[in-house]
Amino acid sequence: MSEVAPTSVPGPAPDGSMTPSVGLAVVHLFVKPTPLFDAEALIAAVKQAESEGTQVVPIAMLGHKADAAFMALAKDWRRLRAFQSAIGRAGLDVVDSYVSLTEVSEYAQGMPEAMLQPRLYPQLPPEGKKAWCFYPMSKKRGVEANWFTLPYDRRKELMHEHGTSGRKFAGRVVQVVTGSTGVDDFEWGVTLFANRPDDLKDVVYTMRFDEASSVYAEFGSFYVGTVTPVAELVELL
Repeated sequence: MSEVAPTSVPGPAPDGSMTPSVGLAVVHLFVKPTPLFDAEALIAAVKQAESEGTQVVPIAMLGHKADAAFMALAKDWRRLRAFQSAIGRAGLDVVDSYVSLTEVSEYAQGMPEAMLQPRLYPQLPPEGKKAWCFYPMSKKRGVEANWFTLPYDRRKELMHEHGTSGRKFAGRVVQVVTGSTGVDDFEWGVTLFANRPDDLKDVVYTMRFDEASSVYAEFGSFYVGTVTPVAELVELL
């Protein structure tokens, strides 16, 4: 009987860090100020995180769900935890959150490396795009519509159609899709940066007509706001 070679798997990081094998860890923190809110402490928390290599995108939120949000990306989960603790000490209450990882889709096989790297290691926020939206989504596993029973080639075809719709918004919208299977309630988190608020509405509306969405997608709550420097955000809070 022939022996099957063991599959090579990445071991623990030698320095004890909690890092993905590739890409970045991501957390979206949705917050409201408490009576203990300290503006200077919040500014210091953001600056400290950035000095340690964490990307922090502050957002002034619209609506009742949250007053502000922070999208933070880092190589090490512990950096994100430290940032979450720091904003808590600054008097912000986290009222909702989402945890995910940057990834390259299985349907992107064969794409040039130059197109894959920005998905794994995005530099945010994109210049000039201040309108912001986040929502989680999953694929359906229903009796009549089950994405995961479709053959791979059919799924790839549907996702190609979906991507073609999205590319119509090049220059207007930048989409960051992060994977959350196993680390949060949905399978993906979708973050949109756009030139104007109606760009957000138009791109989501247009792409919902694709079969990958109209038949197979399930969506969570939507959060919207404006990318805002933290020094301006504390004035709003």
